[in-house]
Amino acid sequence: MILYPAIDLKDGACVRLRRGEMDEATVFNDNPGAQAKQFADAGCEWIHVVDLNGAFEGKPVNGAAVDSILAAVDVPVQLGGGIRTLETAADWIARGVSRIVLGTVAVKNPDMVIAACQRWPGQVAVGIDARGGRVAVEGWAEQSEMKAEDLAAQFADAGVAAIVYTDIDRDGMMRGVNVDATAALADATGIPVIASGGVAALDDLMALKARGTIAGAISGRALYDGSLDLAAAIAALKGS
Repeated sequence: MILYPAIDLKDGACVRLRRGEMDEATVFNDNPGAQAKQFADAGCEWIHVVDLNGAFEGKPVNGAAVDSILAAVDVPVQLGGGIRTLETAADWIARGVSRIVLGTVAVKNPDMVIAACQRWPGQVAVGIDARGGRVAVEGWAEQSEMKAEDLAAQFADAGVAAIVYTDIDRDGMMRGVNVDATAALADATGIPVIASGGVAALDDLMALKARGTIAGAISGRALYDGSLDLAAAIAALKGS
């Protein structure tokens, strides 16, 4: 299981939100490139980046910050937030992003996701952000009636590289990850699922790993707060 340290970008800085609320942002580092290098030096295999402003505005906003991350590290970068067109996706991939995460567009324009998977095999993930089991879009500001598993099922044969599943109510709250819901989604789809939201300690990661079907986990606040040591967590996940 791969641990993805998270860099959430708001106004050019690395922040963490609580339950996706932009007015509850805590700034942890105003140098995204330096933060990415710190994660890479600790031995991470991937870095997960979100353009928070872009998610709300529907277009890339923190481009300079993302570029600084790409320039600072050699590890692959997974990016979501504000990618609503194939042109935007193509631009990010040309700039060095290894995998794009499509969230809102997966609900509103699923054909684009399928087209992206065909154009960039292995480089497209679907972001499913759920509150109470129902998918939220537009930077989590808009709630849909679609169930997370129903959205995932639409892309079962599309060639999606992964599903990034976020439990919004747990995101940034340090209250533990929703292991059962994440495992159920992985079992139902057969697509690699990356858990996000609520990872507070090594025990959360080991509980996810113990299910055997979860491909990865994203952690942000726990790494910044120091309740989770990145190097130690990576070593533990690689162990038996």
